[in-house]
Amino acid sequence: MKFDTPATTNPIDQLKVVGKPLDRIDGPYKTTGTAPYAYEQHAAAPNPAYGYIIGAAVAKGRIASIDTAAAKRAPGVLAVVTYENAGKIDKGKYNTARLLAGPEVQHYHQAVAVVVAETFEQARAASSLVKVEYVKAKGQYDLKQASRSAKLPKKEEKPETKAGDFASAFASAPVKLDATYTTPDQSHAMMEPHASLAVWEGDKLTVWTANQMINWSREDMARTLGIPKDNVRLVSPFVGGGFGGKLFLRSEALMAALGARAAGRPVKIALQRALMFNNTTHRPATIQRIRIGATREGRITAIAHESTSGDLPGGQPETAVQQTRLLYAGPNRFTQLKLATLDLPEANAMRAPGEAPGMMALEIAIDEMAEKLKMDPVTFRIVNDTTVDPENRSRKFSQRRFVECMRQGAERFGWKNRNPEPGKRREGRWLIGMGVASAFRNNMNMKSAARVRLEKNGSVTVETDMTDIGTGSYTIIAQTAAEMMGLPIEKVAVRLGDSSFPVSSGSGGQWGGNSSTAGVYAACVKLREMLAAKAGLDPATSEFADGAVRLGTRSVPLAQLARDGEVTAEDMMEYGDLEKKTQQSTFGSHFVEVAVDSATGEVRVRRMLAVCAAGRILNPKSARSQVIGAMTMGVGAALMEHLVVDKRIGFFVNHDLAGYEVPVHGDIPHQEVVFLDETDPMSSPMKAKGVGELGICGVAAAVANAIYNATGVRVRDYPITLDKLLPKLPAYV
Repeated sequence: MKFDTPATTNPIDQLKVVGKPLDRIDGPYKTTGTAPYAYEQHAAAPNPAYGYIIGAAVAKGRIASIDTAAAKRAPGVLAVVTYENAGKIDKGKYNTARLLAGPEVQHYHQAVAVVVAETFEQARAASSLVKVEYVKAKGQYDLKQASRSAKLPKKEEKPETKAGDFASAFASAPVKLDATYTTPDQSHAMMEPHASLAVWEGDKLTVWTANQMINWSREDMARTLGIPKDNVRLVSPFVGGGFGGKLFLRSEALMAALGARAAGRPVKIALQRALMFNNTTHRPATIQRIRIGATREGRITAIAHESTSGDLPGGQPETAVQQTRLLYAGPNRFTQLKLATLDLPEANAMRAPGEAPGMMALEIAIDEMAEKLKMDPVTFRIVNDTTVDPENRSRKFSQRRFVECMRQGAERFGWKNRNPEPGKRREGRWLIGMGVASAFRNNMNMKSAARVRLEKNGSVTVETDMTDIGTGSYTIIAQTAAEMMGLPIEKVAVRLGDSSFPVSSGSGGQWGGNSSTAGVYAACVKLREMLAAKAGLDPATSEFADGAVRLGTRSVPLAQLARDGEVTAEDMMEYGDLEKKTQQSTFGSHFVEVAVDSATGEVRVRRMLAVCAAGRILNPKSARSQVIGAMTMGVGAALMEHLVVDKRIGFFVNHDLAGYEVPVHGDIPHQEVVFLDETDPMSSPMKAKGVGELGICGVAAAVANAIYNATGVRVRDYPITLDKLLPKLPAYV
């Protein structure tokens, strides 16, 4: 099915099942410990051996020699795999660095060997016996220093955009801001480590793995090993958090496959926490310069946003200027992305790549500009709203309820009670402040397929390689099929995360929910046509309800239509050019109240509110869970998350959860989430859009703006830690 005209009334609009705040159908399995994750496939691969990955001890250089003799003699050891005996290993399409080092080393903790043994403890002990000699090379580990030679990235489709004459408009603007902001390297730090279990049967490989994008990684596994794609099966039924860190094939999956081939039996590997930080991907640091010019009445006349980030050779930039191209009006515009070469671990997508770190800078700058203009920050944002793409004014937004998000948020949060003068509201020793930021994330659609089968008992089974990374995919897919086939959700079984199923959109970039359910919609449309025809009814006018297909006074139970055998339909949702005709985006507002200890500088977040406009909300309960999780991540980005780079050696020092701080329950107050009642017929037949990543975009800036309102201290370098607040706090009274 091709979606190339706006959606009209369809069965989803009944909202008998879709749109209801139903409990997640995978919840009981996860809360009872019976959901089998990749590392726990005991029945599928009994008696596995254990692999332990050795990471490179240098950030750049080459391996002079590897001595594995002692390790091979150690108790329980079955195999030791290095580049010397692994055979020809290529690089996947989605990997920037090779997953197995040798002889070249491209970054610290790049995998150099895997030790396979009967037990995990034996593999870990034997790994210490592998002796690796390195020849170090000089590397670049400092973004600020490397930014001097940063260039426009060749792989980026639009590294630079211009509209009007920014330079002249900015120079002549009566009110101007020119400020630089920095965001640090940050880690996904998901609860479940990267984990895989590999089994070979002849030349066929099956890998149970923690992965967000099954088809991408299946193709890259085949490419890396140099074997046919049809010889590879990836299975990922449950994923304990991904956040972009599990979008691609990673080293533990490859090393499990290599280890299993060498040992001649199943091998499982859970990447140790320290290697998760340096061996896998991370969000790269940015240096962002923002310039805004406005009239004295508060109309933006010129806006520029330039961002520099770093990555390994062949990598890509953090697209931190995306939102600035679309969020605010202004005739004269300039955006630019630059990429510096760094020899740090691979940079890539993490928690709303682009907009999340970009909004961290932009939304502070907007507040700073509002202060220069002596305008309320909410008012300033509303005044500079636009109904068209500011870089292409002939293209309107499909839906844009940004102003409503702002106004409703301000009303609900009690924004009118905010004292606009910083540092003036106190409760005992605590300084109290409120902050606001816009929320913005582009909507993306990905083609997605599904198979739907009517079983003999009248139930329906859905199969697609879509993954559930804790976001509720199982439930919204079941809701979609139930709505389309006229069944209660209890009569729908959903099977996900297997490359033997039709290729879905996968989970990432806020596209998963809308795209995967649209694929299920397409398959259900085909199944409805088949069943109606089988019942002798007109497929175009038949209705599916209460477990039957009916037209007028005639009704045929679905179970009757499958009496002679199950009925299966498969289809894919593909997209035309609607996204080119209209700009599809999601909008929102974030409001935060903080308390700052006037003596110690300790920051406490006291209240949080998000108002979101993101198309039809398929399941308000699971959508709220996504947004409050994203809001929590935003607090982490604002106040604590920071990978510390050792600029002499080239690695992240705090590579575990003891040194890399993330928010805990005590750090997070009650979070309120409001979804505007919205449908977007330009996005898909579901009329939905993504919502999860919208929840993080802007949160960190809202926290920063609240801290400024509380203290009068403006911090432009994240995270906002005590060392940045204490020297500038007002005198303690």
